[in-house]
Amino acid sequence: MLAAAAAVYSGGAGGGGEIAARELAVGTRLRAEGVPVGLVAAAFTQAELRRRAAAKFARAEEMFFTRAGLEQASSQAAAEHRAARFAGLRRLADLCTGIGGDALALAPGREILLVDRDPMHLRMAALNVAVHGAHRVDTLLADVRDADLTGYDGVFVDPARRTGDRRLASRASEPPLPWCFALADRVAAVAVKAAPGLATDQVPPGWEIEFVADGRDLKEAVLFSPALATTERRATVLHPAPLSSSALPSPSRPGALGSSGAALPGGRPVSLVGIPDPAEPGGPVAAPGQYLYDPSPAVTRAGLVGELARRLGAWQIDPMIAFLSSDEPVASPFARLLRIAASLPFDVRRLAGELRGRGIGSLEIRRRGLAGDVEELRRRLLPRRRDLVAGGPAITLVMTRLRDEPWALLCTPVADNRVADNRVDELVSDARPLPRPSVNG
Repeated sequence: MLAAAAAVYSGGAGGGGEIAARELAVGTRLRAEGVPVGLVAAAFTQAELRRRAAAKFARAEEMFFTRAGLEQASSQAAAEHRAARFAGLRRLADLCTGIGGDALALAPGREILLVDRDPMHLRMAALNVAVHGAHRVDTLLADVRDADLTGYDGVFVDPARRTGDRRLASRASEPPLPWCFALADRVAAVAVKAAPGLATDQVPPGWEIEFVADGRDLKEAVLFSPALATTERRATVLHPAPLSSSALPSPSRPGALGSSGAALPGGRPVSLVGIPDPAEPGGPVAAPGQYLYDPSPAVTRAGLVGELARRLGAWQIDPMIAFLSSDEPVASPFARLLRIAASLPFDVRRLAGELRGRGIGSLEIRRRGLAGDVEELRRRLLPRRRDLVAGGPAITLVMTRLRDEPWALLCTPVADNRVADNRVDELVSDARPLPRPSVNG
């Protein structure tokens, strides 16, 4: 029955009407064969969820989901990235397991305890983990606060930020974060998944805070107890844009290229680590150079803009804004690289004239540090579609501040990027066990 329902969504391209027609035909046939209406509806729901889950899980077609469980589950890439922290630990507990999105990465080769108070999610989690080769799986239908963790040497917890269809208040979770942090008094190795808007002052001293982005989308924060921590802050990009060596001129800065000169493989998670500097959070400040860097939101949330600036040989253009600049192009998976074509005070009429004079093919508007309606600005800058020129350059208008004044930068994308960082190995984080420094650093 599930196979028949799945065929509806995998039967080639088609619009909503064509899919609906296939669903009606298959549903009619199944009901004629005596399958209860409720089971037919459940099969179609599961098939649709499996199709959606393919963006998160490599073996989604063999897994089971609910809508809420799929929405709240981490992607397999995120789960596998953090599972590397538990290397060498044999007995783990996954608290608030949901549909098992993290357990499937934690379980292979280990004993794992799955704890949740939702019986349907718990059953799905056990089935989903089995698909991925768990050594031994135990389940406990209970509130996680009642779980006996004796004998376990690692714990992962993803506290709920919803109850049913209701989202909890901002920065609230169930169980609360203080309870999650206190787990480290019972089991040394603890990882806690949290919302990316986490207030960092909530996190106890000695814990690592990692902010995780998928491409340019900030997804989550993960908090590691001192037994798992390797730094104070970490910014991770799960799917960085592929970096190649075909477009940029060779930087003249000594030591700019990695020792191998090779590009980072596309899709491999990369991490920037460091300690935020409250005295100089973004590094030195100067006027824009020839290139602009728009850091990943993971970098800005981690407070590592200054660390990124140091690695790129760049500077901040305003002390309150996260944009960086340099006179040489140094590509990085942690920032979008743009070439600055014009730098001028923000004035709509002057900008409109600049854009018309360049015969542009497309316009993107990025805003940081300035208020305003982006779509209204677009209409004022380009009131007629014929103002765009087929084959013309793509322009990114950056609305920002410079010396506390409204400012505009007209930029063009750098087509291909090359890694130019003499600490490439420090940036890359994959499934290898991470080094564990002493508690005192």
